[in-house]
Amino acid sequence: MLAKRIIPCLDVDQGRVVKGKRFQEIRDVADPVELAEQYNDNGADELVFYDITASNEGRDIFVDIIEKVATKINIPFTVGGGLRTVDDIHRVLRAGADKVSVNSAAIKNPTLIKEAAAKFGSQCIVLSIDAKKVSSGWSVFLNGGRIDTGIDAIEWARRGEELGAGEVVINAMDVDGVKNGYNLELIKAIARVVNIPIVASGGAGENGHFAAVLQEGIADAALAASVFHYNEITIPDLKSYLAANGISMRREPSWK
Repeated sequence: MLAKRIIPCLDVDQGRVVKGKRFQEIRDVADPVELAEQYNDNGADELVFYDITASNEGRDIFVDIIEKVATKINIPFTVGGGLRTVDDIHRVLRAGADKVSVNSAAIKNPTLIKEAAAKFGSQCIVLSIDAKKVSSGWSVFLNGGRIDTGIDAIEWARRGEELGAGEVVINAMDVDGVKNGYNLELIKAIARVVNIPIVASGGAGENGHFAAVLQEGIADAALAASVFHYNEITIPDLKSYLAANGISMRREPSWK
């Protein structure tokens, strides 16, 4: 079994880390630079930074914050939000990101994935999908979960890989911030149609939720926010739990 990853997520609005429930009830949490450094030191395998209002507000991402975070960490760093062109992606990579996450812009212009992968390599391009259950299955939403596109989430994941994405993040909107567990049904459905790594997002509330989504090759990585932000789960304790359950991690649980 390939080593699995634990990825804290920093949802950033107006320069501050925030967190909500089902993409609503947004609350202030912390300074992104300080929190990023803390997660780096506590053994996170990677870090994700989402500027959650950039796309909806039609503005550029906060490059100055990205630069500051990049100087404080030595783990892979993915950045998303407000990336509409190849030049936008280049600017973020130059600021210190290792990978970029595209969501709304890729829905509006799928060739962005292809162009960016050709220029920077598929390993740099992450397709982030905000998915919510509808009567016909799972639908893709854009602009931070505000608009239902009517696009089938499973088909969009398959198409994203075909266009050149090297990884896919599945944000299950129905369970985001609820802490009742990841949407295993959705993750398994995506896993059946793609061959690229899958990052599960939304719903983590206890150690067992991470084990469930990572075991049996369902997901390659588990992303979470509030349980880490509020110290309900610590990364060293989580990794010790996962190791005890036979799940190999990229960074050892004893990492300090």
